[in-house]
Amino acid sequence: MKYVSTRAGSAGDAAPIGFLDAVLAGLAPDGGLYVPQIWPTLTTEEIAGFAGKPYAEVAADILSRFAGHEIPHDVLLEMCAEAYGTFTHAATCPIKQLRPGQFLLELFHGPSLAFKDVAMQLLGRLYDYALSRQGRVMTVVCATSGDTGGAAVEAFRGRANTRIVALFPEGRISEVQRRFMTTAADANVACLSVEGTFDDCQTLVKGLFGDDQFRRAVDLTGVNSINFARIVAQAVYYFTAAVALGAPKREVAFCVPTGNFGDAFAGWVAKQMGLPIGRIIVATNSNDIMARAFEDGRYARGVVAATQSPAMDIQIASNFERLYYETARRDGVETSRAFRAFTETGVLDLPPAALATMKELFSGASVTEDETARTILSTLNETGEVIDPHTAVAVAAANRATLPDGMPLVILSTAHPAKFPEAVQAATGAAPPRPASARRLDGKAERFDRLPADAETIKTYIRDFART
Repeated sequence: MKYVSTRAGSAGDAAPIGFLDAVLAGLAPDGGLYVPQIWPTLTTEEIAGFAGKPYAEVAADILSRFAGHEIPHDVLLEMCAEAYGTFTHAATCPIKQLRPGQFLLELFHGPSLAFKDVAMQLLGRLYDYALSRQGRVMTVVCATSGDTGGAAVEAFRGRANTRIVALFPEGRISEVQRRFMTTAADANVACLSVEGTFDDCQTLVKGLFGDDQFRRAVDLTGVNSINFARIVAQAVYYFTAAVALGAPKREVAFCVPTGNFGDAFAGWVAKQMGLPIGRIIVATNSNDIMARAFEDGRYARGVVAATQSPAMDIQIASNFERLYYETARRDGVETSRAFRAFTETGVLDLPPAALATMKELFSGASVTEDETARTILSTLNETGEVIDPHTAVAVAAANRATLPDGMPLVILSTAHPAKFPEAVQAATGAAPPRPASARRLDGKAERFDRLPADAETIKTYIRDFART
């Protein structure tokens, strides 16, 4: 299995590489994102065979389709068993009925109480496997709108072959999200509070990858959802949830709260592999670039608004480039042109044929702050479930959805409500329950540095950290 850049064929494009090289690279040298040359597919019998299997076994099976012969299956199975052994629920990603025909897929039972753990715990082990064999130490840099940083720090802290730098926007994430990063005392962890938005952090990280000299000097790698292994790991729970609800004998729909579009694109990957997904509803807060793109065909960057669902406060959805590439008939030259122009102008008008293909699976829905708060309260009153603001955005969008009779709708519940106690208390009048992993943060000293959103300042900091 080889991987190509979404900008293959353009000037200075990246050559095809193997799975582990794609994992370690993160972003392609030409600025594109890696995708497999050919999407692996499963038969209906193989999909049906996932019923009743432990989550780690399904994950190892799916991952093996992308890793090929680079990782022995027994090693993959051991990695997955270790990764998901860190979760507090025996099912790893359990599914729970919310209302008739509507289900919650709980993705927050990992170490940092967010769906990012599902991929990140596995990614840390993939890095260990690859780097230990090369005798190599890499610098992991990630930008976070809240949850990625905590999950990445938890996955990579204390590991001998990686050092990690997490950039987060000053004052734009919850205290619990911040403390999952900043209370880590491990010497291989550094956290940076950046004076700006998440999009500023993400742009800085992309700029680091675009500087070849810097990239080589610190042996740079990235674990944001630009890393293809993250997408594969997230595709797994689409399979387990759908099979639990009757797939492949019937289609299942999903509603996904999204910012960077990685979780939603993982659903596209699952469908490409043969899972019968009838619809993916992309739910956004007021930072609704994806909802607008699917609505009117214009992918246009706006001003980032601070909301009670901060992990979705994004106006540049990096993974959208992967979907554009696929629906533009895998034309890397066109994809490169389109996204370089978007970087300069902030606007990308989708080709009609590409938009029509996208709309066959995706639809968008934007949810206001008031509607989010009302949904937290109404969900508690009607079902007894306490949900976080990101899940509430998806529930609100799901409640508007019109689907064919008998098609179940799975709502991705992406974070534990304890990560956003202020928003939940404001909506319901009561603080959410706090799991042990959140309580353990109390009283711990925080360790982070504040820096401006300046590329050269960030590079100097990372260079110095990489030397320690």
